Amino acid sequence: MSFANLKKQSRLGSLTSKLTTEIEKMNKGGTGGADERLWKLEVDKAGNGYAVIRFLPAPNGEELPWAKVWSHAFQGPGGWYIENSLTTLGGKDPVSEYNRLLWNSGNDADKDLARKQKRKLSYISNIYVVKDPTNPQNEGKVFLFKYGKKIFDKITAAMQPEFEDEEAIDPFDFWQGANFKLKAKNVAGYRNYDSSEFASVSPLLDDDDALEGLWKKQFSLAELVAADQFKSYDVLRARLEAVLRGSFSRTEDAELEDESEGRGTLTPDIKEPVAAAPVASNDDDDDTLSYFAKLAAE
Repeated sequence: MSFANLKKQSRLGSLTSKLTTEIEKMNKGGTGGADERLWKLEVDKAGNGYAVIRFLPAPNGEELPWAKVWSHAFQGPGGWYIENSLTTLGGKDPVSEYNRLLWNSGNDADKDLARKQKRKLSYISNIYVVKDPTNPQNEGKVFLFKYGKKIFDKITAAMQPEFEDEEAIDPFDFWQGANFKLKAKNVAGYRNYDSSEFASVSPLLDDDDALEGLWKKQFSLAELVAADQFKSYDVLRARLEAVLRGSFSRTEDAELEDESEGRGTLTPDIKEPVAAAPVASNDDDDDTLSYFAKLAAE
């Protein structure tokens, strides 16, 4: 798709329609050094932070302005398990299978453990940093931004307003979108973004040539969820066994309802469920995985 077509679709509202349809489908459906492409909001000692960002359209040749990634982060007797889940790709994942075993055991303690080891959903989008008071050198640049369900809910609410006096917007649009005022604070020990909000609708820049330049600088989102970015089932299973200090095998069985991870088939053989220390289950804490990844590497 050309940049001219991108602007034409902005006027027609067709991109908004496509994104709204994708959100509806999603609602129905149920690590190394620092990545310099990723931008993170820096907070003070009290846990407060503020910045203004702009979500950018889908990169050239891609359909959606976000990528979805499922991951697990928890601690067992053998260390930390910090890995992306193969369920992101629609495949079978050893942690999902283990959690299914726990859930279907009928034991409340096992179900609680499955909840603690459940998947976490993250989204990744291209953004333009409008204002970053703590790191002003980031302003005017394109980055990737990883965020959780709470921020995605605000995007959804902007595209699908609840009340008839509210006008729907496409937050990812260069011309008819809106800047996002990202506000972080500490609530009961957790990072909270509830005060974040979209500003009024306005073009990101008044110069289409400059906008096209930004568009061409965006990072591919499809590459982030390509198969070669994920470890194989066997590698993940070996890591899980090391963390749990147990073993299990997969065989066919009747499908059983699994509240924690969806539906699937599993008849595992595992020595004994072991308690895991979970990462705090806060949808807004986008820095959790990177923090615990450092612990896992130690």
